[in-house]
Amino acid sequence: MSNHTCDGFVVACIDFRFQGFIKKWLEEKFQNKTYDYVGFAGSTKNLDTIIGQLDISVRLHHVSNVVLIHHEECGAYGAESTHDRHATDLNIAKKTILEKYPDLKVDLYYLHLDGEFEVIE
Repeated sequence: MSNHTCDGFVVACIDFRFQGFIKKWLEEKFQNKTYDYVGFAGSTKNLDTIIGQLDISVRLHHVSNVVLIHHEECGAYGAESTHDRHATDLNIAKKTILEKYPDLKVDLYYLHLDGEFEVIE
């Protein structure tokens, strides 16, 4: 098998309402770069599944940047889809990833219904 690399690993929810915003944003953020993309209901809500996908991306594609995107009114979260809950889950995901892969850069975003990407610290 040949050795090939990409710059990033991106995780976002499958919700169709946000795909146009995400595509445009990724075209700008990853201009002239490559990335593995995972679309999963709830984004990182099922963190074990996402970590499994990240393990493959790190092993096969040697990614250096992880981008995690949650969004407003996420059906996978139902009534728990609050800004605070998403921010908490994103930070848990970041901590978990960095414990396993301390050299990765992990960026967190919350996507609003109007297409605004909010950086989560």
